[in-house]
Amino acid sequence: MTDKYYALFEEQQKDRGINIEKVKSKIKQLKVETPSWGFGDSGTRFKVFEQEGVPRDPFEKFEDAAQVHKFTGTSPSVAIHIPWDKVDDYKALKSHAESLDLSIGAVNPNLFQDNDYKFGSVTNVDKSIRQKATDHLLECVDIAKEVDSKIVSLWFADGTNYPGQADFRQRKKWMQECLQTMYDKMDSDMRMLIEYKFFEPAFYHTDLADWGMAFNMANKLGPKAEVLVDTGHHPQATNIEHIVAYLLDEKRLGGFHFNSRKYADDDLIVAAHNPHEIYLILQQIVAAEEDSDQGVVSTAGNIAYMLDQCHNVEPKIPAMIRSILNVQNLYAKACLVNLEELKEAQEKQDVLRAEQAVREAYECDVTPLLQAVREEMGAAVDPMKAYQESGYAEKILTRGKGGASW
Repeated sequence: MTDKYYALFEEQQKDRGINIEKVKSKIKQLKVETPSWGFGDSGTRFKVFEQEGVPRDPFEKFEDAAQVHKFTGTSPSVAIHIPWDKVDDYKALKSHAESLDLSIGAVNPNLFQDNDYKFGSVTNVDKSIRQKATDHLLECVDIAKEVDSKIVSLWFADGTNYPGQADFRQRKKWMQECLQTMYDKMDSDMRMLIEYKFFEPAFYHTDLADWGMAFNMANKLGPKAEVLVDTGHHPQATNIEHIVAYLLDEKRLGGFHFNSRKYADDDLIVAAHNPHEIYLILQQIVAAEEDSDQGVVSTAGNIAYMLDQCHNVEPKIPAMIRSILNVQNLYAKACLVNLEELKEAQEKQDVLRAEQAVREAYECDVTPLLQAVREEMGAAVDPMKAYQESGYAEKILTRGKGGASW
């Protein structure tokens, strides 16, 4: 039955002028990192909800992450957060990951959960605290080198709650000084991804509040520094696909964190509330990937994708699988846009035809395509069902409650 549906899908796409084999190849190349912290206990600002079976240490986090990759075939790396994932022997953690067909991905410093950082980390008026924060950044560079990770991913909670609380310009200078020290210690093939967020936990100002500030900081530091975009780190109604396109054109989009939000940085399952937004973002990326295929220099193929989510009430592993499936679904749709037709409509200023070219692909049911791709990749045709029938969820209940938490 699946073959019949796929044959019909393939015929329909060929009629639309789509090279289906090229689309399948692109979907197979899509890799989305999972975050170690997404497998532990988490919650809201008001309560952390404990679940039975969550990992008790970084090694068990990788074991759970391996289930996501096993059934989807799309998540071969896991980001770690220090000190949440601090271990005595990082080589042992790396070896454990490799035994599970995984690798250690981005290393994430934590500069927001120490009492010393109450008034900022790299922007703190206290020089000794700025040095402490810088030392932690350098520690994470060393860890990245030890586990063969090429990415250190930065997010700062630094900011203020009230007018007059701090000197904006001085804090900007202090941040650049600290990041320059870190930048200089990184190997030439490493990348520093600079994330921004317009508010929270500070409510008057955030030191890296938007993509322009992150972009400016990356430019000042050098080519190893790039911007990291997170879906939930923007004011309502922000045109994130425009930001993505701009950064792609400037060759400064280094990473993208998938999640979903309704109001603020909700960090919910990706595409749970506005799948069309994720689709439009991915459509810009796919168009830039096509530039690379045509010999135009593009960094679209070097974006580090990761889920950055907080599964408060739902079981962790299925939530990760659902997010991966949603990303695959929307990326597949983005690959089905007839870019030649779109370009022709744009050149003729045919607004309705251009909108139709983008909308038509979004409305395609890509289930037969994804099932065929997964089968060719050796992954489960229905990853969620395969995981639920695997017995792993029942097996890990022996861990009990009280596992790892941020």
